[in-house]
Amino acid sequence: MNQMTDEPLERLRAAARRTRELALNRAATGLGHEDADDDVGTIGTDDALGFDPFSLLEALHHNGVRAVVIGQVAGIMHGSTELTGDLDLLWDGTPAHAPALAAAFTSVNAQLADETGKPLATHQDSFLRPKVQFTSPGASGDCCTPALPWGNLQVREFLDRAITAVDPGGLEVHYVSREDLIQMRRAIGRPKDLRRADELDSFASNRRGDSPQR
Repeated sequence: MNQMTDEPLERLRAAARRTRELALNRAATGLGHEDADDDVGTIGTDDALGFDPFSLLEALHHNGVRAVVIGQVAGIMHGSTELTGDLDLLWDGTPAHAPALAAAFTSVNAQLADETGKPLATHQDSFLRPKVQFTSPGASGDCCTPALPWGNLQVREFLDRAITAVDPGGLEVHYVSREDLIQMRRAIGRPKDLRRADELDSFASNRRGDSPQR
C-alpha cells in the first residue's frame, strides 16, 4: 500500500534531528544497540550519536531493495513520540535479492556482524542468515528475515502488508503497518515494547473518539 505523502518521513527526519541534538554533548559509553536497556531503549546507547537513518534508507531505495522498516523507527513513522538510536529492517530472505542488499550496505560503508558480534564480510551470503547486525556512519541495527524465530508471528505476511511512504524527491521507504508493529511489540514483551504498543493502540482509540487505553 502506498502512502503518497511525506508526513511519515518528515516525522522521522524530525525525530532523528532531535536524537542527534539530545546526544550531541553526551560522552560515549561504549554501548551499542545490542546493549540497549529494556526500558530506555537505544536512545541511551552510542548508536544515538549522529543518528541519521536516511543514508541507508536512500541506498536501499536506489538499489531497488524492498526492505521493510520495523522497530521504533516504524513506530515514529506512525506517530510515536519516543526517540530511538537504531534502525531495524526486515526483508524476505530470497537469495536473488541479496546482491542488491549487499550493494546498498556496502555503499554506506556498513560493517556486519553475526548475533555473537563476530564480524562478517559485507557480502550477499552474509545476509542469508536469519539476522545480521550492522553498523554504519548514520545508523546501526538488525537486518532480519522471516527465518528468524518469530514465535507465532506470520512476519512474511507483514512484508506483504507493509506501507510505502514517498517523499517529494521520490524516495520510497517501506515500513510495517501499525497493527503488525503492535503484534511485534506485544510478542517481544519488554517494558519499552509494551509501552510503545500501548501508545500505538491509543492512536486508533483517538481516531475512534475513544479515550486512549493506557
